[in-house]
Amino acid sequence: MTSDTATTNRPETARFQRKRELILDAAAAEINENGARGMTLADVAAVVGLNTTSVTYYFKRKEVLAAACYDRSLDRIEAIVATAERATDPRSRVRAYVEESFAQRARIRQGEEPHFTVLSDLRAMDGPERDALADRYRGLLRRIRGFFGATSDDRAKALLTARTHVLVETIFWLPGWVQHYATDEFPRLAGRMFELFDKGLAPQDAVWTPVRTLLAQDTPLEGPELARRSFLKAATRLINERGYRGASVDRIASELNVTKGSFYHHLDAKDELVVDCFAHSFETLSQAQRAADRAGGSQWERICSAIAMILDVQFSERGPLLRTTALQALPPRVRGAMVERSDHVARRFAGMMIDGISEGSVRAVDPLVASQTLVSMLNAAYELHNWADALAPADAIDLYASTLAFGLFDDRMLG
Repeated sequence: MTSDTATTNRPETARFQRKRELILDAAAAEINENGARGMTLADVAAVVGLNTTSVTYYFKRKEVLAAACYDRSLDRIEAIVATAERATDPRSRVRAYVEESFAQRARIRQGEEPHFTVLSDLRAMDGPERDALADRYRGLLRRIRGFFGATSDDRAKALLTARTHVLVETIFWLPGWVQHYATDEFPRLAGRMFELFDKGLAPQDAVWTPVRTLLAQDTPLEGPELARRSFLKAATRLINERGYRGASVDRIASELNVTKGSFYHHLDAKDELVVDCFAHSFETLSQAQRAADRAGGSQWERICSAIAMILDVQFSERGPLLRTTALQALPPRVRGAMVERSDHVARRFAGMMIDGISEGSVRAVDPLVASQTLVSMLNAAYELHNWADALAPADAIDLYASTLAFGLFDDRMLG
């Protein structure tokens, strides 16, 4: 009897699972396009040919559906981490993590796996779903941190935190630039990225010698310009912490202790706010690059200076820069323009690297891979501002920068 029941239910269960996966695929696409808060059950239902009531048979609320999408992405990342954990030493684990991540991107491109639900909008969620997902994500980070081994030294622990963060954020940024390459190039890209993580940008005898000069954005402001700068800083911080959908106009106004009407005095719409925050962030990056060039020295020294100036902004009250994760919320046309601005910053870094390789001050790296990795590392730095607060400012900058300057396995910054 039990056997008959199991046999009878098996096709229905398989159909249920297939439909559930289709719903998750559709919801993931909606979240990636419009954010978790912008995703609706009605839109998902329309994609899979169901009505909204039918979707609630699988997922009672849209928050439950969004959480299931994030859980599925975390499942897939955990599978990569589990593969990497089987390697016997830190370098082999990081290599496996990078190679498996590129291989998975290739399978997604070829239609062999569904698209990831971008995790950046997880922070816009509320309630128990967010808490459970955040706990799971922190556990995942602890496992990746374990790639590098254990230490009891506080300074070494701080460096491990920076290494883990840069590794994770670099992989998360892959969709931002690998579309320019064919999938048969992915193994080479993975090799070049691991080489960068292994040995860094600097030649063996290079020294970390940044020139910390004053950026144009550090000059005193008054009146309307000061008010606008304060407004953009508050908005950028909230969007970074809560996501675009989670940073409501009311929250931004409350942060600045102004009325909602004051928001619209500064900007006509919320999309315009994100564009202005990005524009300010990209201009800060460009200012640092120009200031580093003016400071002179070898290309390696100029790269050091640009990195230090940008991290100084990210780790201080003058920051932050808007996270590229906010791109997800923008309309496709505007999003494309912002990605182009990011690519412009990366191309300038690539040019500095090419000139540095030519003069011998930068190690022979793939400048396109290295520049995108560097931009990702710099953009993600704000996430560690609490970590940086526990260190002397110059110390935080030096430790964090060492992850790409000298690689993820070099301990010279430990003294």
